[in-house]
Amino acid sequence: MRCSHRFACFSVALNIFLSGIFAARAQLIDRNEPETHANILDHFKFGSIGAEERAGIPYWIWVVLPEIFPQHLPKRPGNGYEKFGFIFESGKPRPIGTSLRNRGVPLVGLNCATCHTGTIRDTPGGPPRVILGMPAHQFDLQSYQRFLFACIRDPGFTAERIVTAIQRVNRDFSWFDSIVYKLLVVPRTRRQGTELATRFAFFDRRPPQGPGRVDTFNPYKVMFNFDLSADESVGTADLPMLFDQRRREGLWLHWDGNNNAVTERNKSAAIGAGASETSLDLAAMRRIEDWILDLKPPAFPGERIDRAKAAAGRALFEQHCAECHEFGGRRTGQSLSLAEVGTDPERVNSFTAALAKRMNTIGTGRPWKFSHFRKTNGYAVMPLDGVWLRAPFLHNGSVPTLRDLLNEPRERPAVFWRGCDVYDYDAAGFI
Repeated sequence: MRCSHRFACFSVALNIFLSGIFAARAQLIDRNEPETHANILDHFKFGSIGAEERAGIPYWIWVVLPEIFPQHLPKRPGNGYEKFGFIFESGKPRPIGTSLRNRGVPLVGLNCATCHTGTIRDTPGGPPRVILGMPAHQFDLQSYQRFLFACIRDPGFTAERIVTAIQRVNRDFSWFDSIVYKLLVVPRTRRQGTELATRFAFFDRRPPQGPGRVDTFNPYKVMFNFDLSADESVGTADLPMLFDQRRREGLWLHWDGNNNAVTERNKSAAIGAGASETSLDLAAMRRIEDWILDLKPPAFPGERIDRAKAAAGRALFEQHCAECHEFGGRRTGQSLSLAEVGTDPERVNSFTAALAKRMNTIGTGRPWKFSHFRKTNGYAVMPLDGVWLRAPFLHNGSVPTLRDLLNEPRERPAVFWRGCDVYDYDAAGFI
């Protein structure tokens, strides 16, 4: 009787424990609570757009990765995630461009500000100015992704080690939290992260992207299960800015002019960041879309302008440039053929007719179904509002300053370093 009683007590305790674990597992699946911000600026910087669905990392795991795996961090200035070019604001627990969504456990993801927020300093020792909407010229997205993949594949990525590190930084991390993380969260993160790293093996067959650049559409080929084993295209291009979107409606967008619907372009960017058709947060996206419609770039400092030279330059611009680069210009927002543009074809070649066809299946059965993607044979010419903030220049970021861009190609630097936010006001570009 005594043995049977003990066994019954053990069975009851085990059932209670397992019930708790299964309840926790159900909670991980059922909850969907995004971090929200009433202020549109904070919403842009930290709000969720639904990208945690495919690319979310459990927040507390994300917090401790730089501490546990410093050997996988790039050898660059800063601490932890600063080394990738993330921008931190005083008093904020996460860098600009990271979002949070509770799916039973809080998941950290990326949002629009990741690629569209930059900093400028007037001097090396001066304070940085954060400018929302400009290209994130310092952020190295690929390096960040490689870091996450390396951590997850590291033999040291164990439940015991992860949980111990979390307990050191989060005193509210309970015993039950540790059990859930050990049995469910860490194994699932390792499994899903390893699978994603394998699917992104195409990184290793292409040159490093570097700060301020991203391969926009080859990851879509991964999502659509294209065979990339024989695809050698390098779709790496400079990050764009987000100013004056209302005036861009109807113009051909993306570097190759493959879409002319602003809201469709916005949704495709969110899906590229990790959202799915079902997780895309349309309400959160709409707030950002409404805000960037009339977001203006900061003006070039007036005290640095020679007004007489500017007037002469305006006349030259009207004569030689406005047709393609001024709002309302006859060719503004249109695609020019590779033969006419005369620059490298890699970004154009990376976006294929087959991919355009598949892109137009996204959202099938939904009111916002994509329908505007097309294949082009050249690059779009764009209006130049806020051009001083877009350095380095051209679709591939191959020209560091406006001064260099106005020189003959043979006179431009063959090699230069990216990632510094100190501005050269004479040459109009970053040091």
